[in-house]
Amino acid sequence: MTAEEMKAAESGAPSAPLRIEGVDISPKQDEGVLKVIKREGMGTEMPMIGDRVFVHYTGWLLDGTKFDSSLDRKDKFSFDLGKGEVIKAWDIAVATMKVGEVCHITCKPDYAYGLAGSPPKIPSNATLVFEVELFEFKGEDLTEEEDGGIIRRIRTRGEGYAKPNEGAIVEVALEGYYKDQIFDQRELTSSSTLEQ
Repeated sequence: MTAEEMKAAESGAPSAPLRIEGVDISPKQDEGVLKVIKREGMGTEMPMIGDRVFVHYTGWLLDGTKFDSSLDRKDKFSFDLGKGEVIKAWDIAVATMKVGEVCHITCKPDYAYGLAGSPPKIPSNATLVFEVELFEFKGEDLTEEEDGGIIRRIRTRGEGYAKPNEGAIVEVALEGYYKDQIFDQRELTSSSTLEQ
């Protein structure tokens, strides 16, 4: 998007049609989610399934009309990655981002709001463009007090049931960290009774 297109889009006024460009990051490689990195992020770590992510975003229709922006609300938007809380394109794209990264994501309707759209601002079968900046992500806090005592991060989603039944044989690969230093790393198989 050019500076003129951005300025027009920020004002909410329609501008020249936006270009569809980027690297195809859709799982089916069907060009449903295209990504262009506008500013590289820091480090190598990216959010994982279940992580709470914090972003700023602005969304446009292909004609350049801005339909939403967290910047206008002056409040970062947060969601749990990979849990279906946002459109499919966001779950796919944000999982590829690093902290500090700014990217443009072009989302075809199947990865956005589809045939239904999101009236009144997003029409049926709309291709959308978002600028997203990732500020922070953190694993799921498993403690009742939510004090960060036990944080879970899912590297790869498993297959089958979400939770094992009592007496089920489970295989677990674990890594324990304290102040960014690993203190335990092992793989376990267990058929002991599990507390729910």
